[in-house]
Amino acid sequence: MNYTYQSLFDFAKAIFLKIGCPDADADTATKVLLSADLRGVDSHGIARLIGYVRLWEVGRVNANPQIRIVHESPSTAVIDGDKGLGLVVAPYAMQVAIDKAKQAGTGWVAVKNSNHYGIAGIHAMMALEHKMIGISMTNASALVAPTFSTERMLGTNPIAYAIPAKHQPPFVADFATTTAANGKLEILQRKKENTPSGWVQDIDGNPSQDANILKQKGALLPLGGDRVHGSHKGYALGSIVDILSGVLSGASFGPWAPPFPAYVPLPENMPGEGLGHFFGAMRVDAFRTEDSFLEQMDLWISRFREATPVPGQDKVLIPGDPEREYEAERRVKGIPLHEEVIADLQTLSDKFSVPMI
Repeated sequence: MNYTYQSLFDFAKAIFLKIGCPDADADTATKVLLSADLRGVDSHGIARLIGYVRLWEVGRVNANPQIRIVHESPSTAVIDGDKGLGLVVAPYAMQVAIDKAKQAGTGWVAVKNSNHYGIAGIHAMMALEHKMIGISMTNASALVAPTFSTERMLGTNPIAYAIPAKHQPPFVADFATTTAANGKLEILQRKKENTPSGWVQDIDGNPSQDANILKQKGALLPLGGDRVHGSHKGYALGSIVDILSGVLSGASFGPWAPPFPAYVPLPENMPGEGLGHFFGAMRVDAFRTEDSFLEQMDLWISRFREATPVPGQDKVLIPGDPEREYEAERRVKGIPLHEEVIADLQTLSDKFSVPMI
């Protein structure tokens, strides 16, 4: 069943208000949350709303945080998110990076004491409005086994880059450093389908295609799936995200990163505060003239679009194309929701006396 963006927006914002978010924060959180649904990343959109509420119920989310800079230089900052919704903390931090880039050419911001921040790409894309290059990444709860490990040590740890162009749409790469994000498993669980090979392993490190394997102490696999197919590279990428987001900021990291499900207890002896994020903004004219860069980005994008497609494919895509197509369609036809997601929203409707969409 499809729902209009506006109906989902009104419902989600009402829920954020009910848990105590100020109006501006509820507005920001809702926009960030639903950007995932619009862009076809259903695992990170309104399906996550009930998860944020549950985190608030157990005291792990502060609905009205006092977000603040705790350390800075002309081009860098560390931000304490005060246990706020990552959906609110991340845009605040990205704006600080943009503001510093306006003055210093580049801006770099590490965040601690935050929570799940939605899709990485939407934060990086904030830089596009200023003709800047945006970078966004976050660590996450440990569900990923490093290459040759049976132990879960890393999160899905996404990386996003947003790069402006002149007439062409921007280049927007947003990807987990695992073969598949955990949300993809959740979607397969709802459909009662198995995973493709190379996504997960069981508790002993054996290959598996069971979408429920994480509930049996199995693990997601780094990008590449196994050593032969380059999983050591995915492991390295996920580790870089963890270090920049967690170690550099003072957040918890590795196996100590706090889990998203509220029913999962926090790890013992956590070395830092909450989840961590890392953001960057780069002013193009800090490197070369803005116009010449944008023109050559147009050339880059055009040439890649003109690449000869393999048999059976109509065209070669650039990063950001599928999401743009999803958004154009869903703005018109509405956003499809799985029946289990609808049931979760009904639960929230009953709990907070907010009319169901």
